[in-house]
Amino acid sequence: MRIIAGLHRGRRLVTPRGRATRPTSDRARETLFALLGDLQGIRFLDLFAGSGAVGIEALSRGAAHVSFVESAPPALAALRANLQTLAATTTTTVVSRPLPGGIDRLTGPFDLVFLDPPYAAAHLLTQTLARLTGAVIVPEAVVVVEHDARHAPLVPAGLIADTTRRVGETAFTFVHLGDAT
Repeated sequence: MRIIAGLHRGRRLVTPRGRATRPTSDRARETLFALLGDLQGIRFLDLFAGSGAVGIEALSRGAAHVSFVESAPPALAALRANLQTLAATTTTTVVSRPLPGGIDRLTGPFDLVFLDPPYAAAHLLTQTLARLTGAVIVPEAVVVVEHDARHAPLVPAGLIADTTRRVGETAFTFVHLGDAT
């Protein structure tokens, strides 16, 4: 796995061994960031971060700060190793807590949120999305959910699912607050 573009383009990332973590593929990340556009100066939140590949890609492409939330020890070790290797510890925050509770440890607000929960844990996705209100995200925030392309994510009241973009067996669904324009 490598960083696709930006300041750290081409740098390799450490990923945890085993099947407990499912990293977002290079191809899927490339599509996602093409859809997101300019990230200069934003505050980015990477939930269910794994190795941190998506948040690190955002940092490489100009995000001012990235916060990661992850609780699995092998994924946390890979994430911290990646941040250390890239000397990115001053522009990042790592919260070592399970979700959705880990959201309570964040200092927001965030402009862009990426969620990549275990595909088999739809309840974690719904509970985590429900907590993304108030001080955690700005009213016009973009929230992106990575999910199995065969199943649309269940979005709680107060949030609206917009566009879905499929990349092979993976899909990205863009979500926003119900009162956002």
